[in-house]
Amino acid sequence: MGRTVKRKKTKSKNKAKKQEASSSSNPAVASGPAKVWQPGVDALEEGEELQFDPDAYNYLRGFSIGWPCLSFDIVRDQLGLVRSEFPHTLYGVAGTQAEKAPWNYIGIFKLSNINGKKREPIPASAIDGDSDEDSDNSSDDEAEEINEDTKPIVHLKKVAHAGGVNRIRSMTQKPHICATWGDTGHVQVWDMSSFLNSLADSGTRPHNEEDIIHKHLPLKVFSGHKDEGYAIDWSPLVPGRLVSGDCNSGIHLWEPTSSNWTVDANPFVGHSKSVEDLQWSPTEAHIFASCSVDKTIAIWDIRTKKEPCITIKAHNSDVNVISWNGLASSMIASGCDDGSFSIRDLRLYEAKMDTLVAHFEYHKKAITSIEWSPHEPSTLAVTSEDHQLTCIKLLKIFCLLFTDASPGLSTFRIWDLALEKDAEEEAEFRAKMKEQANAPDDLPPQLLFVHQGQKDLKELHWHPQIPSMIISTAADGFNVLMPSNIDTTIPGAEPSNNDATMQSEDP
Repeated sequence: MGRTVKRKKTKSKNKAKKQEASSSSNPAVASGPAKVWQPGVDALEEGEELQFDPDAYNYLRGFSIGWPCLSFDIVRDQLGLVRSEFPHTLYGVAGTQAEKAPWNYIGIFKLSNINGKKREPIPASAIDGDSDEDSDNSSDDEAEEINEDTKPIVHLKKVAHAGGVNRIRSMTQKPHICATWGDTGHVQVWDMSSFLNSLADSGTRPHNEEDIIHKHLPLKVFSGHKDEGYAIDWSPLVPGRLVSGDCNSGIHLWEPTSSNWTVDANPFVGHSKSVEDLQWSPTEAHIFASCSVDKTIAIWDIRTKKEPCITIKAHNSDVNVISWNGLASSMIASGCDDGSFSIRDLRLYEAKMDTLVAHFEYHKKAITSIEWSPHEPSTLAVTSEDHQLTCIKLLKIFCLLFTDASPGLSTFRIWDLALEKDAEEEAEFRAKMKEQANAPDDLPPQLLFVHQGQKDLKELHWHPQIPSMIISTAADGFNVLMPSNIDTTIPGAEPSNNDATMQSEDP
């Protein structure tokens, strides 16, 4: 799988620092129904440009931290477990892919002033008796105000990193602890609490530290991998437990000690080619999954000998990414180098049945990222090298699940897995799409949302504390988006209006 971020060789360092997601951060508004442009299929003619529908988003903005980032992670904060009211604030960490190795760094960032559309439970006209004309004018004024006020404030700290960052992950239980996989072949663990605390106290004005790169020593450096890698994951159940996998097929287990980590020098062996991604089970502390260029997904138990408990031939090409469903723990999604992605139910393996419950071949190029929503068990987000994101609902799959008694330009598409394919409804859907827009005949009725405008998109994450918020990284920077048709209402803790300090704890 191609992992590098594409850059123009003539671009200077200063220009790269100012780079932002141009087409997504300040897009033009569509004037009416138009042909649906298919990334990877259609080509823009001279003088044409993509337009977006502002009604499709509750929020959409782009930002940059300097050099392109192949990987990033969202840092959990103390502002509220589940937050739905604007304005929002988020924290993250990202690793750069700079033009020269010594220029790389870890970016610790805070985005504040995230102001989007505020929905009224009862239309104003129903209360005040306003005319339709007044309501329309009010909506137009509100839209203009939203467009003016939704520019986020970026606060950024930089920490020097030896070489490019292939992947970075923040620990769930102690978010200030981060692990990086470097292209130098080293895995490092860092304590970023001092930088996060500084950002939390930064107020509403951005830091003026564009050229300051701090020297900061990692807590742990592991050089035992035989090659560089991309696969790394923190356990969601055991604080500090980590697995890292390399391009030489090796997987190493990290166990926390009272003050540091012990890394098992003897790797888990079972894949014949590069290990591309790793995911811990959301419910079993000793179980993790891996995927590989050898076309398989493997399930491992760290209590047994170091070979897979289960090996599944998952795809016909490299398996690039996997995601273990945190709300439906038997379901694993995987994305392939041929553009397909699949969903498997691991319970079917015990019944000696085919684990495959859904397979999609919509994308035209390699899948680069896949992730289940942390707030809705049947919603999945995918990014691809064909510049798209996708969503699906398969009612029969989740009826089975919940009745069981066992404990260039890039696009997003989100698939809703709760929808069954009904011939009559599908025909009605296609007729409606033809009436509203010149849509392609193979547009999936399960598709909820398409986001375009980023170049060479590499990774996405749902925000674990802000339902429906997605952050993505690409060669031209980051996007923060909240699709208006993914409106998840989750009961939870009340939001806080004040920033909270990131407390430093022992690893």
